[in-house]
Amino acid sequence: MTELESAATKKSIRTQVMLAIAGAFLFLPFLGKVHLFDWDEINFAECAREMIAAKQYFLVTINYLPFWEKPPFFIWMQALSMKLFGVSDYAARLPNAICGIATILLLYNVGTRLKNKRFGLFWVLAYVGSLLPHFYFKSGIIDPWFNFFIFLGVYFFMRFQLHKKNIMPGKTWYFAMSAFCIGVAMLTKGPVAFLVFSITAFIYWLLEKRRAIISIPQALVYLIVLFTAGGIWFALEVATGHWETIKQFFEYQVRLFNTEDSGHGGPFYYHFIILLIGCFPASVFAIRGMMVKQTDDKMREANRWFKILFWVVLILFSIVKTKILHYSSLCYYPLTFFAAIAAYELFEKSIAWKKWMGWMLGIIGGLLGIALAMLPLAGMNKEKLIPLMDDPFAAANLQADVNWTYLDSIVGFILLVSVISALIFIKRGKVTNGVITFFVGTLITTNLALSVIAPKIELFTQQAAVEFYQSLQGKDVYVCTLEFKSFAQYFYSDEQPWKNPNCTNADWLLHGDIDKPAYFVSKITSVTNIEKQYPELKELYRKNGFVFYERVPKVQ
Repeated sequence: MTELESAATKKSIRTQVMLAIAGAFLFLPFLGKVHLFDWDEINFAECAREMIAAKQYFLVTINYLPFWEKPPFFIWMQALSMKLFGVSDYAARLPNAICGIATILLLYNVGTRLKNKRFGLFWVLAYVGSLLPHFYFKSGIIDPWFNFFIFLGVYFFMRFQLHKKNIMPGKTWYFAMSAFCIGVAMLTKGPVAFLVFSITAFIYWLLEKRRAIISIPQALVYLIVLFTAGGIWFALEVATGHWETIKQFFEYQVRLFNTEDSGHGGPFYYHFIILLIGCFPASVFAIRGMMVKQTDDKMREANRWFKILFWVVLILFSIVKTKILHYSSLCYYPLTFFAAIAAYELFEKSIAWKKWMGWMLGIIGGLLGIALAMLPLAGMNKEKLIPLMDDPFAAANLQADVNWTYLDSIVGFILLVSVISALIFIKRGKVTNGVITFFVGTLITTNLALSVIAPKIELFTQQAAVEFYQSLQGKDVYVCTLEFKSFAQYFYSDEQPWKNPNCTNADWLLHGDIDKPAYFVSKITSVTNIEKQYPELKELYRKNGFVFYERVPKVQ
């Protein structure tokens, strides 16, 4: 290595250390500022907590019964975090904060290898400076790590192709690294990882005019590595006699495609809107970036791969009947890649700013800023909103004592100021300053919204129930919900492995000869029905739309 190369390597290491520190600063603080939200966050955290409580690390459970919807890799991460830092909201979200740091480093390194360091930095800025991509690293859901492994799998396979075409130096075994990453993604959330990769690779093969992109021996090695990495949990389940869990798991995956699971439906264009608004401002820049023709072989190939990946994910989950916000979150990687292309080319003055970009950024950013600024004002005048609501539960939620102030509107005003400032920069010809202002302003807004607004939203939505569950910690009681589904009662009451098998039988808890007090939580909309069906329940109190009941054992 020459002295010049050594200096460049040291500079790259310093940059990556600084990026890791910046990522830690962005993602690690305040993860436990609000409680976990139903369903997904508490669902996975409860699985991890039960692993620790039951000392059973190979069987995923909810309420200590087999849970077949997800494989365990992410839940293992959460369990490890809880073992190290205690069972808490912070520990449940910590794995995704670490994923955020890893993603920053990944994007910088991939961007640098495909083009240069500046492009890598623009890619990082586009990702962390957009709403949902940033927010997800402060959550406790599976998708950030799931997407990380799929993207890495696609990238390694792309590098394998670039190596075969002599476009980039690399290793032949990159295809095996791709298989390993896709396998780990399968172990994180399920076989949809291989489905997405397979469709992406198949379309690439078609565009390559059916040129062989992998030999038969390599394909066999790929499948062996894939199913070894991704099938280890399934093999353990089969070996321990949990055939039913595996059967239910695959039936659940099929059901997600064919039906609207748990009422999560929506129109075909659902994810188009989610990406356009939720990935502001990267989404608008990405539209421009997709129009840029690449002359460099590396970037042209990357452009092709990431366009295929983007459209495969977007169309696949638009077809799927179940519509949930994070189903299209894998699109964040290619979307921010194209946003980075636009930002970089604007910086280099290789492309011109388009008026439609300003209009789209101004309208979307303006509406988001106004909504965030008006939210505290609505909270301060909730007594005027309550009579207008048709949903009694939502109306009762608004009865919560939440101290909104005019100062809370600063979150929305910061976004509005950043949007206006960015457009002024661009109007004056300082396009780079404008681009950076858009992303930095959104980054600041996202963090402030999570710190200022999210805790107050929680006071309306779930705080009353969580407080009740926490009051039962350490008590030898049963606790469950009535006529609505939740996982919070298990996590926040710190439910221990049950000794009486009847405790999972709702009919026994409500009518049977229980051996210790049972507590129930319902929504106010179910009160009339509950009073008729379960006269043995004693209402304790009501708060913010929730009703709390007790049933005590009969005196022996």
